[in-house]
Amino acid sequence: MSNSIGSITGAAILGLVFLLGVPGNVFIIWSILARARSRSITTLLILNLAFADGFLMLLTPFFMVYLAQGSWIFGRDMCKILFYLCAANMYASIFMIMLMSLHRLVAIVWPKRVGMLTNHRMVTRVLAGLWVLALGLSAPALVFRTTEVSNKTLQVSNETPSIQCYCKHQQYLYVVMHYGMETLLAFLLPYSMIIGSYVCILCRIRKTRFRRCIRSEKLILVIIITFGLFWLPYHIINVAQVAQALHAKNFTVENVSDPRVVTSTVAFVSSCINPVLYTFAGKSFIRRDGLAFMARLFEGTVLKTTRRVQYSNQNSRDREKETDEGESLKDKDTDSSTTANSSSVIKVVPQKNGK
Repeated sequence: MSNSIGSITGAAILGLVFLLGVPGNVFIIWSILARARSRSITTLLILNLAFADGFLMLLTPFFMVYLAQGSWIFGRDMCKILFYLCAANMYASIFMIMLMSLHRLVAIVWPKRVGMLTNHRMVTRVLAGLWVLALGLSAPALVFRTTEVSNKTLQVSNETPSIQCYCKHQQYLYVVMHYGMETLLAFLLPYSMIIGSYVCILCRIRKTRFRRCIRSEKLILVIIITFGLFWLPYHIINVAQVAQALHAKNFTVENVSDPRVVTSTVAFVSSCINPVLYTFAGKSFIRRDGLAFMARLFEGTVLKTTRRVQYSNQNSRDREKETDEGESLKDKDTDSSTTANSSSVIKVVPQKNGK
């Protein structure tokens, strides 16, 4: 960043993100692996999300140094690798949240088919496929990221050269492809599926007898909303650069680096906020379960809605079955009483004739 105050502020924000994100996500991983008594599909997705976020938090010290010094000192290869891993985290996080929403949609709206999604072998394959897809879609960072001495420092001979780690596109079509693909595949498309899923989920819940179970959906809803809010500025910059490239037709350098640094710093916050949300959501478990409160939260709150909706559907089916059985029993009782009365009349008449 050209503004030293902005650079120091960004470094301070990343420092706070590191202090919150690393212990928080490590605690989530430990809670699920060591304390969770059962690992549902949702819990497994939260585990992968915490792993992606925690790994990204481990990279923040490199970017803190970059912002504090105003120069990239780690070399071109590290520039490519670190930003490649950041892009992979961006794709993996939104894919995990999308899969979480789709699983909830099937479990609540079509509970009879949820058994098809509980096969852990199939879920493991889907997760592996999502990770491979995220790593593959992040490849442009390896291609376009490079290091170069800043033009501003070249103009001042007495100033120490400042090295930038940025995306250098040789043609404007590369800008459109790179940033357009990020915004489409890492935000617009998956976020549309997430919003559509939760509209269907909330409509389904409102039709059941257990309307209070809407509260159990708030945790995942808050995760979705916060992720969207923190990543929205980043994708707005993407759209701005795509529009600029299409308009100029000769865009070859990164000339909006300051806004991109700011939005990237804000996006980092999304990876440390989930443990904070889980802690607030599970505060009622802390006194009772201690360090295992987060595992109990994932076992209880996250799965409560699915169980209640399935229980509601089962009760409805049971009530219908009991009603049908009750009516049939009434019919049988009526027939049997009629038969008994008829037989008793037949028996009494011969006795009177005998007298």
